[in-house]
Formats: sequence, C-alpha cells, structure tokens
Amino acid sequence: MSHSTPPDVIRDIERTSPDLVARAAEYPSSILADVAGRRGALSSRIAPLSPGMRIAGTAITVEVRPGDNLMIHAAMAVAKPGDVLVVDGKGDESCALMGEIMVSQCMALGIAGVILYGAVRDTEAIRALGFPMYAIGANPNGPTKLVPGRINWPVSVGGVTVQPGDLVVADADGVVVVEPGKVPAVLDAAKQKLADETARIDGIRSGKQLRPTWLDGALRKAGVLAEGETL
Repeated sequence: MSHSTPPDVIRDIERTSPDLVARAAEYPSSILADVAGRRGALSSRIAPLSPGMRIAGTAITVEVRPGDNLMIHAAMAVAKPGDVLVVDGKGDESCALMGEIMVSQCMALGIAGVILYGAVRDTEAIRALGFPMYAIGANPNGPTKLVPGRINWPVSVGGVTVQPGDLVVADADGVVVVEPGKVPAVLDAAKQKLADETARIDGIRSGKQLRPTWLDGALRKAGVLAEGETL
C-alpha cells in the first residue's frame, strides 16, 4: 500500500480561536509562562525591536534555510489576519530575512507580528511603522530567495518546539507559546494568578505583607529552618 507524503506547504491549520487570543492579549507573557508550567518561553535572544511591541495571535510556522527567505514570502501568501509568523531561521545572523518592504506587506495583510529566529534589517523604519517584530539581531545584508523549506510543520525556535496553530503572546519580556488544547485552562489559571500577584503587590506597597506567606514553609521544606522555626 502506498502512503501519500504530506506537502511541504500546509495551507489549512486549526487556529486558536479569536476569542481566546483576545483573552490572552490581556496577560503579560510572564503570567502565561508561569501558569503554563514554566515552559513555552523562547530564548531571550529573540527580542522586540522596541520594548513597547506586543503580539497575540496564532502561529504560522516557517522553516527556512539560513540566509534564504523564499518560504517566508510563501507563508505570507497563505497567512490570514491575526496570524503570527514564527520563522525558524536557524539562528543565523549573516543576513536579514526580512525588512521594511516585507513588514509593510505583513501590515497590509493583517498579520499580527513576526517572531524571527534570525536577523532583520530596516530596523528604524520598522520601529516607526510600529509593527511587532521580534528577532535575534540586525544585519544590512539581504537574503536569497532560492531554497525550499516548509510551512506549518513543527519548528524549533529559541529552544522551544512551536506547532502551527499555537497561541503566541509576546511583550517586552519575550515570547511564550501555548498549545491550543491547553489555552482555556491556562487562561483561567492566568486570571487567578494575576489577581493573586496584584494583591501581593498591594500588600507590599501598603506595608501589610512585606514577605511571602509561603517563605517559612519553603525554608523548612528545604531544610534551612527546623520544624516550627520561623525567621
């Protein structure tokens, strides 16, 4: 029996629902990463061009060969408004994979942002446009457009496996991805954690709770304090 091979370009994926994306946009990446099990956070090498940039959307994954952006152009052609391009550029910094022209096209298409495990150029223009671009660096060299790659296959970006359709949230602290099936539970947990942390900060500022309630217990468990002993 013959088996068909999946195409290198997968056009249709199951996306995280817009309602869940809108809810996720309300939370910092740090809150989501914590309640998602402290996993899914990409390497800090992947940083926004400007600290105020923020992304919330669904991952369109792109695998390219170092220095070639042919498949990013293809991904832009199949992306839908609200999608986030997550590009595995293999961490190469020898040339830029995107610049002002491609970013302008992304904006016109309604793409929510780009996570680029590679370099970018025209950084001042991109900052002026306000388009959310995360990359590992800048380089004025341009790329080639010759080498095939894949779209909407799993990719490894900044030490994390990203699947097409994953929720992507990014802010000044970095990028976190969450599997679609876990998003509702993660958002419920994020709501509670944000409320708890807000209360904790209020307690510190008011002087009513100047150290964590869990500290003595954690020190006993670690063997730093004896049973019944407190700081």
